[in-house]
Amino acid sequence: MKNLPLLLSALLLFLIISCNNSIKEPEKLEYALCIHGGAGTILKKNMSPEREKEYFDKLDEALTVGDSVLKNGGSALDAVELTIHVLENSPLFNAGKGSVFTHSGKNELDASIMWGKDLNAGAVAGVGNIKNPISAARKVMENSEHVMLSGKGASIFAQQEGLTIVDSSYFFTESRWNYLQQILNKEREMKRTDRHGTVGCVALDKEGNLAAGTSTGGMTNKRFGRIGDSPIIGAGTYANNKTCAVSCTGHGEYFIRLGIARDIASLMEYQNLSIDDATGIVLDKLNQINGLGGFIALDKYGNPAMKMNTSGMYRGYVNSEGVKEKYMYK
Repeated sequence: MKNLPLLLSALLLFLIISCNNSIKEPEKLEYALCIHGGAGTILKKNMSPEREKEYFDKLDEALTVGDSVLKNGGSALDAVELTIHVLENSPLFNAGKGSVFTHSGKNELDASIMWGKDLNAGAVAGVGNIKNPISAARKVMENSEHVMLSGKGASIFAQQEGLTIVDSSYFFTESRWNYLQQILNKEREMKRTDRHGTVGCVALDKEGNLAAGTSTGGMTNKRFGRIGDSPIIGAGTYANNKTCAVSCTGHGEYFIRLGIARDIASLMEYQNLSIDDATGIVLDKLNQINGLGGFIALDKYGNPAMKMNTSGMYRGYVNSEGVKEKYMYK
């Protein structure tokens, strides 16, 4: 009987090992990709059929580009960067070409990118002459010792890296300019739901690597060099091969305060929650402090989550099994 405790311990260890070995990993998709084009007051009653088609066509184009990269063995980083280029180059979204104007009538763009394989990341903030800020963020990640560069320094770095530099007039769109004038002339007031506008992409490649990227034109009528969550790793963007990749859109101050992107990954890592459960919990946290917005996330198996507490979010998903989905309204 002296050896009974040892026998029981051995038996318990055997049972634990057996149980662990019997737990099967969820089936992993070969690759997957998810995008968003901003969250806010997006209502079907306010959308003409022609305008709705423009948005759906652009979302489809972005998904097609990302799908092509991943299908042909490209990295999640390449897929994220090139997919976001499509959205940055469109005047439909508040990023790149379609960026909104600050109080002083300028464009100040932010972007970030993260590589889930090694947790490397890069970001730029407050830039006004880089055509594709997401590419500048990637250059910061890969070709500098820093994570974030801002303003003039970020532009000098981007130029040295051979990125396309444009005149500020490139970012001018009449609708964005007129909107600022309405605010300045007090013809309308800024609403909470006007504060959202970002594009983002998360991807899983055939090597099992995750990546996330986010790009934005910021907030209409912003002052004093305000920076939102989009270029802040852990707030607007996060990727970790152990868990998930996340890109956010919304009223950035709330996303910064909650560290939303990292929080989703942490819940999955430390509580072993699913992507759906983790994003649900974090959305509840956002609701509790009256923050508005949404986020897309992709777990290491390719399962997506696209959630918001606004009336809509431009979003879509594609994977290696031929699934392609696009949504606009809640």
